[in-house]
Amino acid sequence: MEKKSETASREERLAAKLRENLKRRKVQARALDQDDKAALPKAPTRS
Repeated sequence: MEKKSETASREERLAAKLRENLKRRKVQARALDQDDKAALPKAPTRS
């Protein structure tokens, strides 16, 4: 029975780590997106 509780706690730890990783990557992606927008202003349109 001990194996099942070990497996469950391991899966819970892995799931928590995956959630943390996803949040961190989303924050990084947003920061990079904002940096790209600030670093590359749109060129004026020519008519």
